[in-house]
Amino acid sequence: MQKVPFKAPSFTLPDETNSQVNLKDFAGKWLVLYFYPKDDTPGCTIQACSLRDARDDLMDMGAVVVGVSKDATDSHDKFKAKHSLNFTLLSDESGETIKNYGAWGKKMFGKEGILRKTFLIDPNGIVQKVYARATPVGHGDAVISDIKAIQKNNKPI
Repeated sequence: MQKVPFKAPSFTLPDETNSQVNLKDFAGKWLVLYFYPKDDTPGCTIQACSLRDARDDLMDMGAVVVGVSKDATDSHDKFKAKHSLNFTLLSDESGETIKNYGAWGKKMFGKEGILRKTFLIDPNGIVQKVYARATPVGHGDAVISDIKAIQKNNKPI
């Protein structure tokens, strides 16, 4: 994994409505880009709901939340509706963006898959913080705290 700060890898992926979303769409805003293994599984649901509950505070700081997994767009649509998720979910079925962000690798028992990683990307497209193994419980609060600290100090933490 690269040392922060570094330029965020570009991407263009479909969201839950099949609209194409590009990294450039978030220019001028903070982006909380998080990668997660699978829709509607226990840990992923806890993490998504934590970020859902933090969304208003994040928006007040100029930040938007976007989740990425290999699930299909229709799965994302159902996941969002079931848990009242108030942010965009992107489908990376090929895994290219997941790999470009270093969110693919060895998991428990030697299996490979999506690693639970979150990237805090500043308004200029620069990654300021990486959660290498994001903890689902309280993840939204941790992100709020870290963005506040970065904005206050104007430097990566």
